[in-house]
Amino acid sequence: MDVADNTWDVVVIGAGAAGLMAAIRAGERGRRVLLLEKNRRAGVKILMSGGTRCNITHDTDNRGIVQAYGHPGKFLYSALAAFSVERTLQFFHDEGVATKIEESGKIFPVSNKAADVLGALLARIERIGVPLALAEPVLDIQRVEGRFAIVTPLRTLVAEKVILTTGGQSFPGSGTTGDGYRFVQALGHSLIPLRPALVPITTHVLWVTELRGITIPDTGVAILEGETRLIARRGSMLFAHFGLTGPVILDVSRVVTGHARPAALHLEFDFLPTMTDIKLEETIRDAALADGKKLLATILPEPLPRRLIDPLFDAAGLPRDRKAAGLTKDDRQRLVRAIKRSRIAISGTMGFGKAEVTAGGVPLSEVHSSDMMSKLVPNLYLAGEVLDLDGPIGGYNFQAAWSTGWLAGESA
Repeated sequence: MDVADNTWDVVVIGAGAAGLMAAIRAGERGRRVLLLEKNRRAGVKILMSGGTRCNITHDTDNRGIVQAYGHPGKFLYSALAAFSVERTLQFFHDEGVATKIEESGKIFPVSNKAADVLGALLARIERIGVPLALAEPVLDIQRVEGRFAIVTPLRTLVAEKVILTTGGQSFPGSGTTGDGYRFVQALGHSLIPLRPALVPITTHVLWVTELRGITIPDTGVAILEGETRLIARRGSMLFAHFGLTGPVILDVSRVVTGHARPAALHLEFDFLPTMTDIKLEETIRDAALADGKKLLATILPEPLPRRLIDPLFDAAGLPRDRKAAGLTKDDRQRLVRAIKRSRIAISGTMGFGKAEVTAGGVPLSEVHSSDMMSKLVPNLYLAGEVLDLDGPIGGYNFQAAWSTGWLAGESA
């Protein structure tokens, strides 16, 4: 191969959400760009995301994205100014991907196919003429006379600028095995300790694992340390053989993975978050008075699955075959507490293997938010999950990837 074929203006390392967007923008600017990917296909994690539907972004404005990230969200101002939620949607619409807003605010392709999202990105890449080198992992990145030497098993590439979009360490089966962290550390960056985020939570509590397969569409969930509430969210939850998963569980999980002693924490459930304690007690009392011959389990509000009621009765100290008649105020209050404030001990999480996102990574203080360039290594740009920037469930992490990738491609 001619040496000229190994010399590029920009080499983008990692063809995930951020990398594809970075390569697209840099290519549109007329830069000579090469996109490298270690897998045999690009965008593997895109295809796996959102239950293979790909939650593209969230139904909010730029301010809503920033606020969802809390204090670190300020880092995203410039990236979102360059590539906003509205512009993200327009990008995919222009490529033929119609989108829909679900009740939760999540935005998906109408087709419910992540493959359509990836297809749109690859079509744009091809149209611009950016070459995509698949199954070519990077082994090393070195600074040589003001440029970068990028070593792969096939060749040594020379680049004026590098955009590193290697992702995190979550879903390692998709190829995100943390390679980028090794590269940035070798180039002089520090690293915020990595931990899984948006990950299922495990427990040894038997009644939870016995309910595997049951979904509660609307559950209030809180993580408690003693009586202190560390985080509280509301949404859909699924019982599993290892413990709990589903959107609301994933959303609170970063508190567990970030805690020094996860086993000291408890999950608290509100299985009827639409009703106050008083209203629920009144509903039970009125139903019992109306037909005391019925089993108590049959007069409870309908959203409660029958298989869940038995362990709730156990928690309230009531027989599972209890009739509705003769229910005392104390009985009702104990049942209300079981429904609205059941607690279980946490044993941990499912780890990086099942995590959707990685928390930790390159400190934001070491990257210019205005253009995504490293403050320590000139002409090295970082975007996407390699940064210490993880958001809640609902498309926020994809939006950060699209936007930071675009800004890096705009700047490099």
